[in-house]
Amino acid sequence: MQWLRDSLQIISSSAEIETLAATVDDNGGVYFVPAFSGLFAPHWNAAARGAVMGLTGFATRAHIARAALEATAFQTREVLESMATDAGMSIPELRVDGGMVVNELLMQIQADMLDVPVVRPRVTETTALGAAYAAGLAVGYWSSRADLSLHSSIDRRWMSSLPAARRDESYRHWRKAVDRTLDWLD
Repeated sequence: MQWLRDSLQIISSSAEIETLAATVDDNGGVYFVPAFSGLFAPHWNAAARGAVMGLTGFATRAHIARAALEATAFQTREVLESMATDAGMSIPELRVDGGMVVNELLMQIQADMLDVPVVRPRVTETTALGAAYAAGLAVGYWSSRADLSLHSSIDRRWMSSLPAARRDESYRHWRKAVDRTLDWLD
């Protein structure tokens, strides 16, 4: 287990993870479940614990890095599927923001795992922008929310390029890994 700890400590930035993960075509059968404090939506299982599964003698740091990126996409898929079930509708596209959206490989993986377009705006910190827009609306700087839509623009759009059979198989293995982590604590 020390080799795993050492491997992950060497990777210190998102750019390094993306670069390393991009050196392999897939996760090599490795799945990472980041349940460090349990699993939240849609599992709501505080007794779950994190795990790296599917390791073989052929698994490399790059496979683990890719599995970590895929875990983000899989967790997003789980939440969106749960929301779609509850709301009775699916999303036509996923609009993303925040620090992780600079990782282009992650955005492609997200589009692949969701099979919907992933859209990144030019301004990726939209929480701060939203607060500024709300303040501007409150003081009359903008007359309506429609005015605000004129100020938003798309930086990039990712489309799924993964065959459905591969997407479904990968997701099935992810769900199997998640099942193994549930109720780890007694």
